Amino acid sequence: MKQSDVMLACIADYGGRVRGKGYPVAEKEKYVRRGVGLAPTNLMITSFGAIVNSPWGPRGDLLMMPDPATEVVVDHGDAWPAERFVLCDLTTLDGAPWACCPRSWLKAGLARLEGEYGLRLYSAFEHEFHYTGVSESGGNAYALDSFRQQGDFLSRLVGALDEAGIEPEMVMPEYGAGQFEVTNSPAIGVASADRAVQLREVTRSVARAKGEKACFSPVMGAGLVGNGVHVHFSLQDRDGTPMSYDATGAHEMSAPMSAFVAGILAHMSEFLPLTASSAISYERLQPNRWSAAYNNLSVQDREAGLRICPLAEGASKAGFNVEYRASDASANPYLLLGALVWAGLEGLAKDLPAPQPTDGDPSAVPQAEAEKRGLKRLPMSLSEALDLMEASPVVREWMGDEFLGAYVMNKRSELSLLDGLDLDEQVAKYVDCF
Repeated sequence: MKQSDVMLACIADYGGRVRGKGYPVAEKEKYVRRGVGLAPTNLMITSFGAIVNSPWGPRGDLLMMPDPATEVVVDHGDAWPAERFVLCDLTTLDGAPWACCPRSWLKAGLARLEGEYGLRLYSAFEHEFHYTGVSESGGNAYALDSFRQQGDFLSRLVGALDEAGIEPEMVMPEYGAGQFEVTNSPAIGVASADRAVQLREVTRSVARAKGEKACFSPVMGAGLVGNGVHVHFSLQDRDGTPMSYDATGAHEMSAPMSAFVAGILAHMSEFLPLTASSAISYERLQPNRWSAAYNNLSVQDREAGLRICPLAEGASKAGFNVEYRASDASANPYLLLGALVWAGLEGLAKDLPAPQPTDGDPSAVPQAEAEKRGLKRLPMSLSEALDLMEASPVVREWMGDEFLGAYVMNKRSELSLLDGLDLDEQVAKYVDCF
């Protein structure tokens, strides 16, 4: 029987899942020019695969416009069929960017950052996940034995990422039983979020070809180590000159970097549903869990919302960066990175002063001082976070009424599907789909 190679035109939806439509590879140039039709309500599919509510219902049409630069082929040889996919922008039928497209929203923020301030974002995502192909027994945190147990999975993964042009950087066993982390080299602008989408799907593909699963769920079980996504970022000018480090600046941050960071801290609680997007994300965002629980900046503290990363003696100052830690893989990477960009733009527009880093547990800061510094406990549930985001005039200005309303509706729909479930049952649903 004849077989034809198929390319899947994909989007990352509001539920953090990658979905799309396929066409013969032999006709891909046609679809790059003409696009692939999509109903707006497809974006309203929840993480669990069900549509509960939609502002568009059965009405309307969009085009998925493939970006050839994002095309990925994962060739498993004879072990498993090859996978081919390409990432898309969503446009209206006349070719204009759709107001509710996550990728276009990020690109609009990046264009403003460069157009108004002459700056570009240089960033990379760190991804944690659990792999079913190793023992779940304890004692193997960061252990060489974890590498022995996984066999050739990680070497296949690195090879597949390299072939896809994702530039793998590091793979390592993590703290949790069966947990690993994979990172790639940083990239400019939207390419960083593209790589985040591509990396997760390639990781899932390589695991599936071995009869296993790579799971990126934010939490794997009550009280167990979960999986975060950390975003390292810095600023460059249009010529690629690093613009984040200043030896004389506050905490060695340049003036534009300080303002950018201050904007993120000022609005973190309001945009949090874009970066910690599932009900169980908030099981991770707790004090003393090596995660972020406050909108604080700190130096080399892995429980800070933003961490100023260290530079080793003699290292190039071009590597100076800040890490955002209140995020996980339930978040659409374009919305995650877009939230940082739009909040950073707010800081630049208002020329916000350099924030004062915390030293130690931020909950120990006296209330009066915390209020003066704008230090807040992050929302403790997705429902609370959505209330804050929906009421935020700043986030509404960034996203627009239609986009914000659709996203909040999608997340509230997701919560409605968890009604009556205890934590273990909720975790099981996310483990199944992530």
